[in-house]
Amino acid sequence: MSAGDWPGEVHGALKRAGIALVGYVPDAGHKRLIELCDADAAMRSVVLTTEEEGIGLATGAWLGGVRSALLMQSSGVGNCVNVLGMVRECSIPLLLLVTMRGEEGEFNPWQVPMGQATRAVLESMGVSVRRVVMAHEIAQSVTAAAELAFERGMAVAVLIAQQVIGFKSFQEQAAQ
Repeated sequence: MSAGDWPGEVHGALKRAGIALVGYVPDAGHKRLIELCDADAAMRSVVLTTEEEGIGLATGAWLGGVRSALLMQSSGVGNCVNVLGMVRECSIPLLLLVTMRGEEGEFNPWQVPMGQATRAVLESMGVSVRRVVMAHEIAQSVTAAAELAFERGMAVAVLIAQQVIGFKSFQEQAAQ
C-alpha cells in the first residue's frame, strides 16, 4: 500500500466504528480523509474555526448518542488543553486523529515546539496516545483507538507521523 492510500482505509475504519460526525480544521495532511468524509452521506462533516470547538462538538454528539471523531494537526492540540480537562473529568469518549508537524524535516520552525510537545501534552491531560509511523498501520490503530474510546469512555489520540503525510518546503507551501 502506498502512503497515499491510508485515508481510504481510515475512512473505512471510522465507518466500521460507527462514526457519524467528523469535526475538523482544514489540514493538508487530512485532505483526502476529509474529502471522503464530506462525500459520505452517512457521515456529517463539520468545519471548525478552531480545534477546541471540536471538543464541544464531540461532547454534544456523545450526549446525543452519536459517535464522532476529530481531525486536527499537532499544532491544534495546544488549543484544546483546557477543554481536555472536561473530557477527562466527565469520561467523555473522544477519538482524535492528529497529523504531526514539527518533526524531523519540518520546513516551518513555528510548528516544531508543539510538534515536539504534542504527545506529552495529550498524555498530561489523560489522553491515551498511539503513534503510527507506517501508512499501513493507521487504519488498524484507528480501529483499536475507536474501540477503546467508545467502549471505555475515554479520550484516545492517534498521532500520524509527519513522515507518513510528507514534508513540504517553503517553495511548495507558497505555490499552494
